[in-house]
Amino acid sequence: MDELLRTNDVVFLSFVEALLSDAGIEHLVLDTNMSVMEGSIGVLPRRVLVDSTRLAEARTLVRDAAQPTPPGEG
Repeated sequence: MDELLRTNDVVFLSFVEALLSDAGIEHLVLDTNMSVMEGSIGVLPRRVLVDSTRLAEARTLVRDAAQPTPPGEG
């Protein structure tokens, strides 16, 4: 498995997990317990890993979903 991203933003993390699940891309979130234990300092981001063979697909999915649709095009 390869790292897709690191984040301290739990809302964004939830969004990414939903995107990956909906696309059928298996993923793991690492460092959740350590991130919670260190509190809100933000020193230990959570890491999202995906299968190496689907990394490019996952990157495209997250990138495209994170870009807002211009008015009148959606």
